[in-house]
Amino acid sequence: MTQPADRPGRGDQLAFDLAHASSSGLADFIPGKSNRRPLEFLLAWPDWPHPATVLSGPSGSGKSHLARIWADRAGADIVQASDIGAAAAGRRPRRVVVEDLQRGPLDEPALFHLFNLCVEPGGALLVTANAPPARLALSLPDLISRLRAAKLVEIDTPDDGLIEAVLVKLFADRQLEIGPDITAFALARMERSLEAARALVARVDRIALSESRRVSKRLVARALQQMPPSAGD
Repeated sequence: MTQPADRPGRGDQLAFDLAHASSSGLADFIPGKSNRRPLEFLLAWPDWPHPATVLSGPSGSGKSHLARIWADRAGADIVQASDIGAAAAGRRPRRVVVEDLQRGPLDEPALFHLFNLCVEPGGALLVTANAPPARLALSLPDLISRLRAAKLVEIDTPDDGLIEAVLVKLFADRQLEIGPDITAFALARMERSLEAARALVARVDRIALSESRRVSKRLVARALQQMPPSAGD
């Protein structure tokens, strides 16, 4: 289907740069070859072989979405690795997600303390990172030992089929009607990551809204030209 030149209810709006609500629940997760096994493992909680798990994958592979799915299931807090000192101080959390271990600065003693708290009976720890623990720049021997003993679950780079399905869903979430020719055009030219897909759709929507235009290959090409080199995770 093609989208009308004027989008009902939106054509006369100003294109404010407002954050679009992202869907991060289980019902919004799109499984593919790269992420099906990690999803199945996280959903198997609390029947984990170890109370601590490291979820590793390249930038834009969907680690944060998977982590939120598990956090909802386990009733876990979510903290950024750079904020771990404040999260560990004076608390006895039972279940925690520590996001983006590769991003500093990291308070390694605080993370080691939090690790020990979470692996007590009934607790659990999920750490996300863009590489396995053996490849991370860590210096505290006790923390390195704990992380290497944790269960490692790896996400592969998203395949084209998954990225295409995500593009279709993201356009639909924004009420942008597109045909398969548009997704094929974007897929052949964009960075291969889920975050890049989200960033591209947001930029396409912004251009289409500000100019009251339908989504076309030419509009997508303009959006791609405006994209930064890497969208990250």
